[in-house]
Amino acid sequence: MLVALTANLVIAVAKAAGGLIAASPALLSEAAHSVADSLNEVFLLAALRRSRRPADRRHPFGYGKERFFWSLLAAVGIFVMGGCFSFFQGLEALRTGGEEELQGYVAGLIVLAVALLAEGLSLVRALHQVRREGGAAAGLRDPALRTVVAEDGTAVLGVTLAAAGMVLHMVTGQVVWEASASLAIGALLVYVAYGLGREARDQLIGEAADPETGGRIQALLAAQPEIDSVEALFTMKTGIDSVLVAARVDLVPGLDSERVEEVAVRIKRSIAGAVPAAQQVFLDVTDRPAQEAGESPAATGERGGA
Repeated sequence: MLVALTANLVIAVAKAAGGLIAASPALLSEAAHSVADSLNEVFLLAALRRSRRPADRRHPFGYGKERFFWSLLAAVGIFVMGGCFSFFQGLEALRTGGEEELQGYVAGLIVLAVALLAEGLSLVRALHQVRREGGAAAGLRDPALRTVVAEDGTAVLGVTLAAAGMVLHMVTGQVVWEASASLAIGALLVYVAYGLGREARDQLIGEAADPETGGRIQALLAAQPEIDSVEALFTMKTGIDSVLVAARVDLVPGLDSERVEEVAVRIKRSIAGAVPAAQQVFLDVTDRPAQEAGESPAATGERGGA
């Protein structure tokens, strides 16, 4: 990721220099895009480092959600630094018009060609990483990797739009083409930022595990001979590879307190074995005769696999 950060900074400087020389709104929009990507690389490095910290007394469920927080900041960075600046450049070009200098535009197109090659290689590398992680369904669970793929994909498309706008501006002499390219880049960045921000928000406020994982846990509980019914099942992602599980179940009649405890421990171990991400498992187990007799239900909760 440090290599990607360095490359983004170099590309941003080259785009900014080319954009200033040619007074090109599309190239300046792409420079803002690369600056936003560079800042986001810093956010993602912080996410990877901070999310690996072990659980402690202040954060007993660990720091896995750090990735979601920094991904949200990355989405805000894309929106403000990339999208809003691109809209400004496009509207300003439409308002004031523009004068192209052939030499400046040729240099700008060369910069975009180099940027397209670099961004394309980065996108291919990111997609390869997704495949190594198990494909789109598994690999894109990581918000950091998802953000990198989104950044690289929009970078390739953004460079293409900027180049098309500059070429049409040179051929026709109409700045509207380049202004339209800047507006299109802005709309693209706002759309991507919204998607990434929505995903990060859902996970930060306590998103449930995916339906397949929830269904697997539900089926495992229902298959236990000692469980009469599953009254409630709650799951929540606490990181990209960790899930908190809480279930309230009724046991079949006639189990004594020792048997209830044994069953609870066995069930939690079964869940942790079937779903490795279930690092925290809490059960509220009750037997109906104890409730009918007015006794307190037996409630247990401990770390999955214990």
